[in-house]
Amino acid sequence: MIINNGVVLCVGSQHFSKSSPIPPQCVCLHVVVFPGCVCAAAAFSESSHNEEVKESSGSDKLRDWLQQNAQKRRQPVGERVLRMVAAASAAPVAQYIASPVTPLHTLDPRVKQAWLLALVLLPSRSHISIRMGVIAILVVITIWGLPHHVWQDQLGRMAILSAFLFVMLALGTDGVPSLVQTRTPPPLTQGLPKLPAALGGYKYVLMKLGPLQLTRKGVALAASASCLSFTVLQSASVCLATTTPEQLALALRWGIAPFAHIGAPVDELILTLLLSLRFIGLVFDEVRNIAMGVVARGIEWKSLRLTETADVFFTLFGRLFKNLFNHADQISQAMVARGYKGDPAKHHIYFLTKLSIKASDWVAIGGLLVLLLLSIWSEIMLP
Repeated sequence: MIINNGVVLCVGSQHFSKSSPIPPQCVCLHVVVFPGCVCAAAAFSESSHNEEVKESSGSDKLRDWLQQNAQKRRQPVGERVLRMVAAASAAPVAQYIASPVTPLHTLDPRVKQAWLLALVLLPSRSHISIRMGVIAILVVITIWGLPHHVWQDQLGRMAILSAFLFVMLALGTDGVPSLVQTRTPPPLTQGLPKLPAALGGYKYVLMKLGPLQLTRKGVALAASASCLSFTVLQSASVCLATTTPEQLALALRWGIAPFAHIGAPVDELILTLLLSLRFIGLVFDEVRNIAMGVVARGIEWKSLRLTETADVFFTLFGRLFKNLFNHADQISQAMVARGYKGDPAKHHIYFLTKLSIKASDWVAIGGLLVLLLLSIWSEIMLP
């Protein structure tokens, strides 16, 4: 405590001058320091106050998060499922995203379909390192070519699905040991010496979890299945999100046009593909509308029994398919009203787009060739 001429100490709510004695039981809480005086207690009290504010704000956030999770757990299962369906269908899944425009949007659709075909076929025969590299490339392309809320939602779902497949296949492929004895007799019954254990520490069974066991065969199969699922689903999603349905139909028509000379129904296939791609958005919109309508009506799920909850969901599924069939009927009636009679030779599909190979397309083709060469090299050289 520093006292100069005319300095007043503020102890609690009482004021003491230099001449008045300070009671020994008083504790200095706040010190008023005039220019020329230095007091380290003020700085210490301010820093401690800031730390207390930070700790209190962190504890408040943790308490709010726990309260929100507790409220979600208290919600009935039916309401939680419908809210999840409404939130999941709100994100654009397998739909074209026009903004923001990235270099991936400007690539030729034929190049995109070539990449898509390669990403579907390569993971099934390539080395695990190539599969992980393809997944890394897909993640970078997704983050680069899609908006933040879209790629965050898509990658999160794909990661959960891949992890679920990995765990289930790893534990279920060779997990439960066989209860039947092998037909091969043990070496001791044939007078042969017992084979020594492997010196390299090789273990076929990696871990045991009760009746389940994790083996090398299960891990290999689970890794292949999860990598293949992630690659196929995410590559198709990125292709649909950055390419219009007309561009995809035109590129596919260019690819299968030679089959028309042997009697293949090329025009019917292209029209079916175009209608299917257009219908995907209607499906997700209808699912979201039904889920949001049920949530907005505030059904008392707690008062419903399990059979009644199942009956509500079956009713919703029936309503969903009824609405989708009504949409399909309206589309067919609109086509008939415009003169379509089912004969593709009498009608022409206008795609309103052109195919052209640019410099960026050649770069993408070069990257595809490099990936093919790496896959072949890994299949030959790597064990």
